Amino acid sequence: MVLTNEDFLNEIKVHFNYTDEEFKEFINNSRNQDVLSKVTELLNKTIVIEVIEAKGCNSQHKKGDKLYLDGSGNLLTKLCPKKICVYALGQIDRLVYAAHELIYAGIDPNEMRFKRVSCLDIGLECGGWGNVLMEFSMVERGSLK
Repeated sequence: MVLTNEDFLNEIKVHFNYTDEEFKEFINNSRNQDVLSKVTELLNKTIVIEVIEAKGCNSQHKKGDKLYLDGSGNLLTKLCPKKICVYALGQIDRLVYAAHELIYAGIDPNEMRFKRVSCLDIGLECGGWGNVLMEFSMVERGSLK
């Protein structure tokens, strides 16, 4: 598919602050064209990372806490807990990456087989302080309650 919508393409160029030369390089890459053809689907999604288990968390994460990201993977800070542990946050990037790859391949990211991660702390029983286990899901933007 070759993208021809000039307004959309100009928005992309402005968004990434590309020069004319950089934008030409970007848009001439067929992989980028394929990804851009699926952007609309991501714009209508929200990524939800739910705490499944938490014990001994210095940031006080607890079961049921949720982190929200837009479909592109940007943290929606107004919907998230006031404090988010960097060691937990740093583990969800691989879930967002996998979700994007699945969408680009035409697969529902909720079908991801391994959609749980935990923070870096190994837990009290292994010499750490605690541990937080989190699970990925992707929902339609308007379905948040």
